[in-house]
Amino acid sequence: MRRLLAFLAACFLAAPAAAQLAAQPRHLAIELVAESDSPAPGGEVTLALASKPDPGWHGYWKNPGDAGIETTLAWTLPGGVTAGPLEYPVPHRLVIGGLMNYVYEGPFAQFVRLKLPAGLAPGTRLPIAVKADYLVCTNEICVPESAQLSTVLTVGDGSITPERRAQFDQWRRAMPKPLGSAATFAVEGGKMRIGVPWPADQAADGPYFYPLTDGAIAYAAPQTVGRAGDTLVIETQGGGKVPGEVEGVLALDNGRGFEVRAVPGAVPAAAAQAALDWRAVLVAFAGAVLGGLILNVMPCVFPILSLKALGLARAGGDERAARGEALAYSAGVIAVCLALGGILLGLRAGGATVGWAFQLQDPRVIFVLLLLVTAIAFNLAGLFELSAPGAVNRLAAGGKGGAFMTGALAAFVATPCTGPFMAAALGAALVLPTAAALTIFAGLGLGLALPFLAIGFVPALRRRLPKPGPWMATLRHILSVPMFLTALALAWVLGRQAGVDGLVLGLGAVLVAALALWWTGTRQAKGRGLAWAPAAAGIVLALGGMLLVERKPAAATEVAALGAKPFSEDALQSLRAGNKPVFAYFTADWCVTCKVNEKAAIETATVADAFERGGVEVLVGDWTDGDPALGRFIERHNRAGVPLYLWYAPGAAEPRVLPQVLTPAMLAELPTRTGVGG
Repeated sequence: MRRLLAFLAACFLAAPAAAQLAAQPRHLAIELVAESDSPAPGGEVTLALASKPDPGWHGYWKNPGDAGIETTLAWTLPGGVTAGPLEYPVPHRLVIGGLMNYVYEGPFAQFVRLKLPAGLAPGTRLPIAVKADYLVCTNEICVPESAQLSTVLTVGDGSITPERRAQFDQWRRAMPKPLGSAATFAVEGGKMRIGVPWPADQAADGPYFYPLTDGAIAYAAPQTVGRAGDTLVIETQGGGKVPGEVEGVLALDNGRGFEVRAVPGAVPAAAAQAALDWRAVLVAFAGAVLGGLILNVMPCVFPILSLKALGLARAGGDERAARGEALAYSAGVIAVCLALGGILLGLRAGGATVGWAFQLQDPRVIFVLLLLVTAIAFNLAGLFELSAPGAVNRLAAGGKGGAFMTGALAAFVATPCTGPFMAAALGAALVLPTAAALTIFAGLGLGLALPFLAIGFVPALRRRLPKPGPWMATLRHILSVPMFLTALALAWVLGRQAGVDGLVLGLGAVLVAALALWWTGTRQAKGRGLAWAPAAAGIVLALGGMLLVERKPAAATEVAALGAKPFSEDALQSLRAGNKPVFAYFTADWCVTCKVNEKAAIETATVADAFERGGVEVLVGDWTDGDPALGRFIERHNRAGVPLYLWYAPGAAEPRVLPQVLTPAMLAELPTRTGVGG
């Protein structure tokens, strides 16, 4: 009733505006697009209502919330063609005047599946028409609109053009996926509590429940989400009635959504949110400092020690200069550790599964590091001289811009290494609140910079350093060797990540940069002006090669359990053509049923022995990220989502679809029942 009254009030207020705008273009442009213009007889074809609201306007979800109406469709279809229900992408929230609205403020696409009758002759024209009635609003007014949409399909082979497939794949990513497991709900004291199955080891950032069941919850009421083992517990104010079931969509911050159907049942109590234990944070901070300190003597950090040693030697006995250089160096180290830690936390909050040193998983970063380390090696070898730009010196305290940049470089190259105490400290950082996590990343930088700080601020330690002299030039040349070895190692990593083409690009860029730096060194030796001009041009040209580097893994990673390989339709067809028995299963990290079946049945010794005796090949499709290609394959087997288990016996025309709950005995007897194995 509240939604109806709000909608009537909005329409009443909008009536004068609607009359004035009647001759104007619609505020929500809609296009009817078919995934295939030549659907096969007896098959299905997906139509998209691709919509784009005008700036400042929004359309509505199936359940519009406290105000609004859902879209209605009136179809005109050829005989025998039927249209399914309208499917909506995941919406977002918009609160206006205390009323909660579930809306789309940017481009979105709704899906409808058409079912074609069998027996249609190829070439038959199928005119499709639909009248869409919907509401479009700004924050002040609402205007009911209608759109007459049409397209013509021609019966054919169901082929889809690559461009159309890519477009529909993009739209499908916004559609909620079936959760695969039943949820439960309970109403207690006016509160609605919903228990959604969700693996305890999987992140669920920013969850929000969009209800489809009208009146199940108070739409504008805040929602709290807690954990109880493998269950997300959502609690909010009830809507005043107790429905027979509650349907809706669980949305996460990364844009993913999951269809939820909850039935009355027990909902576990969410674990109480414990107060932050600062003693644990301090222990983790101490571990990070100690880990960073030990990192200074790890082999992977040794090339950077050359830069530290030269900087300390240059400080000599000037106490003020030593302290200034130590502080600048430490600031550079800590700043980079904080920046890398912040980026890491941001990526994980966005749903990415990344860890420390994540930046080195990108071959373009390796490419840049290869150039950087090579330039440092040539500098130490005496090919050219390097001085910090004036702007950097002015920004760094005491004019120690060179020390600041050296510290930043040390942290960027050194932190991918790990040592004692680091793993536990950084692991704790990933589960702590942001402020506490950044404190631990700063502790890692502090530990890495601690030797430099100690020598800069303790005169007794500084007096033990050798006095500056001609020996420093010889030491520089000697210390260029580990830097060249580091560059060689980086070139090898680049080849592993980007293949031969990437390695050749990297070595070519190194050659260009080296020639440019040699030219700069020659001009410096002759005292010529603009000595850095050749180096600047050469480095820019070399860095341009980064744009051409692409990741090319040497080989696909195999799944360890049962010797399984990643699923693809080509791999499946190849194995079936070789008359091999195949077990294909489709899973996702967020699917509790999938994980239970994998641990309790699939990944057991009984099944492994039976499959090995029977020569069974195993393929696994990971649908965690909603891969559209896997989604289409799953749909072809009359399943809306995971889990899906298929057994392909040798010579069988179709696979056997196994139950969603598996046992080791059920899987172990598959090879023997189909006459394979010994």
